[in-house]
Amino acid sequence: MSSVKQNIVVVEDDPDISKLVKHHLEQAGFGVKPFSSALGVIGESERTPPALFVLDIMVPGGDGLELCRKIRQTSGLNAVPVIFLTAKTSEADRVLGLELGADDYISKPFSPRELVARVKAVLRRFERPLPPSQVKVDEIEIDPGAMTLTVSGRVVPTTATEFRLLDYLARHPGRVFTRDQLLDAVWRDTAFVTPRSVDVYVRRIREKIEPDPVNPRYLRTVRGAGYRFEGRK
Repeated sequence: MSSVKQNIVVVEDDPDISKLVKHHLEQAGFGVKPFSSALGVIGESERTPPALFVLDIMVPGGDGLELCRKIRQTSGLNAVPVIFLTAKTSEADRVLGLELGADDYISKPFSPRELVARVKAVLRRFERPLPPSQVKVDEIEIDPGAMTLTVSGRVVPTTATEFRLLDYLARHPGRVFTRDQLLDAVWRDTAFVTPRSVDVYVRRIREKIEPDPVNPRYLRTVRGAGYRFEGRK
């Protein structure tokens, strides 16, 4: 982790949980900006962009899911990683959180040590340098230096996880990757993520690069094996 203190925005309306999260993150060397509701989070974060958001789903002033959606639609914040910290524990809730652009999902009750480990894991994922060269496939351009995806001349917003997954697949055209191989390559810290997470991100990427996401031209499913990116660099 960088020697410069990384700041984390925590949105949690339960004061005891908020204090617990703040204490353990500060003990781990992070700066913490707590909010008890969704109100004001976007504006404050635009002025001082954090390294990461930790969002409860059920908070006053608009729920955490809607706040995540707004973060992903806000220039300058849309690539900042998001972790949900919530009592909603069903698989459907987790998938919905990932589909909205979350990078991890922690269920309550939680271990403070696990929370800190997962925050560090998400941040480490984005510290690794990407290959410097651009990748161009037909109308798709991937520029790691600027962290931008351009499709048919239009810049398409992506989360950092989406960008890294697409970049990795596009640099290995024609090769079939299992979900576990993609987790190892892109997520690295795989103790807290599942192969289902890969499926969710593939679906999100298809919506951004495919003329017809239901019948993908580039990011293809290889039944019983995994995923393959079609196209020449």
